[in-house]
Amino acid sequence: SQEDVLAIKVSLPPLLEQHAIVEHISCETEKLDKVTAATERTIALLKERRAAIIAAAVTGQIDVGGTA
Repeated sequence: SQEDVLAIKVSLPPLLEQHAIVEHISCETEKLDKVTAATERTIALLKERRAAIIAAAVTGQIDVGGTA
């Protein structure tokens, strides 16, 4: 019931500690966002290079047969 829910005691850290926790999480999230963006740029670049290599191989610009 609503009364039971309202009767639940929840322990919270002091307000200054809550702010410190939020700041820490925000900083870590920002780092992860930067890593994600860099990873997405790298993936896009690798896809472009893969397409260029395939195109070069198909058009005979590079030798993929090798010499053995």
